[in-house]
Amino acid sequence: MRRPALIICVALSALLSVAAADELRPFTVVGDAIPASLTGEKGDPERGRTIVLNRNVGLCLLCHSGFPEVRFQSNLAPSLQGAGSRWSEGQLRLRIVDASRLNPETIMPPYYRVDGLTRVAPNFRGKPILTAEQIEDVVAFLMTLKQ
Repeated sequence: MRRPALIICVALSALLSVAAADELRPFTVVGDAIPASLTGEKGDPERGRTIVLNRNVGLCLLCHSGFPEVRFQSNLAPSLQGAGSRWSEGQLRLRIVDASRLNPETIMPPYYRVDGLTRVAPNFRGKPILTAEQIEDVVAFLMTLKQ
């Protein structure tokens, strides 16, 4: 009798941890930045590079440029070359999380906001484009771009 109860507890714990992972983590905006990491840890720049350059995940190259080794980049938004010199980690974090907090007219999508959005496909409603971990990875990568 104890074995089924244990299995149910393990299954419920797994479901709750998945649900918690889907929830947005709280953050505080200070001026033009989110100074603290969304995860409490630094991101991985290599994973961040993969996200930025992958047109199916980060979508960054649909609007940004700055990577001579990559074909078909856009010029709708500023080049990401030198992003780590122009902005602090916190400033980059806010721009990725929700650039509309700085410029309500921006065309950049909020990568870590789910409320107040329209025209969202049903299977993506209530889900951020990137996870908190992915946001931190992208920030870590962009901070390496000093020129």
